[in-house]
Amino acid sequence: MKKWMTAVLYEKVHDRDLMLLILIGGLYALGIFLSNTFVNVYLWRQTNDYLTIATYNLAIFIFQALTFIVAGKLAKKIDRVIVLRLGVIFLSLFFLTVLFLGQHAAYFNMLLGCLLGIGYGFYWLAFNVLTFEITEPDTRDFFNGFMGVLESFGGMIAPIVAGAIIAKLETNIGYTTIFSISLGLFLLAVLSSMFLKRRKAQGKYQLKQVFSELKTNHNWKNIVFANFFLGLREGIFVFVITIWIFLVTSSELALGVFHLTLNGVSLIGYFLVIQFLQPIMRKHALLIGSVVISFSIIILTVHLSYVTLITYALVIGLAYPLFNVPYNSMTYDVIGKSKRAKDWRIEYVVIFEIFINLGRVLSVCMFIIVYLLFGDMAIRYLLLVISQSYLVIFYYLRKVLVKQ
Repeated sequence: MKKWMTAVLYEKVHDRDLMLLILIGGLYALGIFLSNTFVNVYLWRQTNDYLTIATYNLAIFIFQALTFIVAGKLAKKIDRVIVLRLGVIFLSLFFLTVLFLGQHAAYFNMLLGCLLGIGYGFYWLAFNVLTFEITEPDTRDFFNGFMGVLESFGGMIAPIVAGAIIAKLETNIGYTTIFSISLGLFLLAVLSSMFLKRRKAQGKYQLKQVFSELKTNHNWKNIVFANFFLGLREGIFVFVITIWIFLVTSSELALGVFHLTLNGVSLIGYFLVIQFLQPIMRKHALLIGSVVISFSIIILTVHLSYVTLITYALVIGLAYPLFNVPYNSMTYDVIGKSKRAKDWRIEYVVIFEIFINLGRVLSVCMFIIVYLLFGDMAIRYLLLVISQSYLVIFYYLRKVLVKQ
């Protein structure tokens, strides 16, 4: 671990930019976990309507996918750092709009989803490309693990603090406070991005050529298809579990405790994965993580209560690090060894993200159809089916062969 840490943190060429990228990623994680965890509940309080929440998230995923295409072209023509900055600016604009709309935010759920989706698209395109450029195969497990630790820490502390603020203050004042703090964190991230070294890309934007690589590059095809099924699960899990917690407890503080539990366990898990996971062990870790995540939803479908929700948080909190660290590392390794990776790295990231968002869009559309046809009771059975997509993910990942 010490060798990996030295390699990452003190590597001469990228040391300064790496630390800045970690800082920006940390500010992003704090800002998102502080407020975005509660936006779905904020909208739910105003409408008590699943369709409002579903269409808000659908707008996020559609515009995120479209923005990735535009962001990739901008990154080729202008600069990845500027694209990163645009992402943080749009995220700041999202929170400004939420603050401005206040109690009328639910009536503009599609607008809010568009702004957040655009912010996500610009931010994650730039962040993923910069991560690919800065890290090497022998340091990626550490870097992904380290970012996982930061995200887990943010996800552990920020929601419980936000939940406590909302519980202590009047609801509207509490939400205004946490949204304002998030806005400040994103403005700090914009300021930090000013110190990143400019990284221009040369060459044409050849998205069609990289898409055609799916026919000949089997590693690339398997990673992309796995990412689609990852999005299929994420699409509805990202908001349904949050609404369930609020329905069971009627408390934002309880939602904060849930995330404290989930990310606290994940934090320990990421430290252990960083310490012990070797590249040769990646697929074993993926198998364990995939099986546990797939079947953990049974805990909630049998009986929904706050106790079972916390139990669910404990289980998936341990499973996510086992899955995420090797999955992210394998993804970057496959892209790094693919055809013309140096010239087409941006296009590879764009295709990768388009597929995960296609999975998310399909997931939310399935949710809307099932909800309209069968009502609330059918949602838990839909989640049970969708959760099995992690087994499909492992089916594709086990076929990925990358020489270390």
